[in-house]
Amino acid sequence: MLDPMLAKAVKAVPAADAVEGGYSYEPKWDGFRCIVRKDGDDVELISRGKKPLTRYFPELVEAIRDHLPGSAVVDGEIVVRSGEPGAQRLDWEALGQRIHPAESRITKLSVETPAELIAFDLLAVGDEDVTGSPFARRRERLEALFATISKGAPLHLTRVTRDADEATDWFTRFEGAGLDGVVAKALASPYSPGKRTMLKIKHKRTAEAVVTGYRVHKSGQGVGSLLLGLFHEGQLFNVGGIAAFTAARRLELVEELEPLVRRDADGQVEHAETDRSRFSSAKDVSFVPLRPERVVEVAFDQLEGWRFRHTVQFLRWRPDRDPESCTLDQIDRAAAYDLGAVLD
Repeated sequence: MLDPMLAKAVKAVPAADAVEGGYSYEPKWDGFRCIVRKDGDDVELISRGKKPLTRYFPELVEAIRDHLPGSAVVDGEIVVRSGEPGAQRLDWEALGQRIHPAESRITKLSVETPAELIAFDLLAVGDEDVTGSPFARRRERLEALFATISKGAPLHLTRVTRDADEATDWFTRFEGAGLDGVVAKALASPYSPGKRTMLKIKHKRTAEAVVTGYRVHKSGQGVGSLLLGLFHEGQLFNVGGIAAFTAARRLELVEELEPLVRRDADGQVEHAETDRSRFSSAKDVSFVPLRPERVVEVAFDQLEGWRFRHTVQFLRWRPDRDPESCTLDQIDRAAAYDLGAVLD
């Protein structure tokens, strides 16, 4: 199985004529990247890291078997949506819950939170490898492949445009439906497995948060990650964390944060744990709790519910900010937009 083609981050939507042959733009979906291989009735779903996803999405396997004609290899994204019709959005939390070891749970969730496939590239048709064809041609053939799929099937062909202004509009509007940004593909380029030949434009924001504790690095030395909180109606909620510190910085942070460590009457560090989930049931979720006095400015892409969608990036300490000023209300949220309008 080929490695999926990757993308490198850029700050803005590039002009359509910034590359020879021009760019095609499409929404950046926020789900599980997946290579779909269909050979007759045999269907495989393979993750970006080449891990099998097939058993976790039986309803999707059935839909691909029933609706995708012939044999093909398709690049796409597995997503789950939530909300009432007319006000739906991508649901990352529900998608994550689909990866479960219990067969009974997989079956239950396949009905309660069914997955859908968003296709955006074509690698093979029948016995023909089309990765060497330019994207413009691959897209034409992908459209032909999906033209016969019944309306209502959970298999979608992502929309595309060659208009940079329209792509910029999508970048703003579609975030309200839970999408991640915009991708630009050179129309003349072949499919390049494992190479960052696409461009991705993702949302970036900043916020101030309170440092509530830290986890010890897996090496046993220094700070592995800082835990962050935001206030809402006077209560401090856990919203995510910061990682990716150098070895030297991890050790420095232990010393810097020592005066804030919460200790009991005997001088021992208070015991604290984050909530357990099925992802952390076998992991050490303990952390060193800190008095919520230190404020940090971070960069992030999305806030989903009460948590940062991905690990955030440390920018700087903010000694000028009061912890109580770090509220959920400060976060700029995208205006809601119906996912159905993006898909249809």
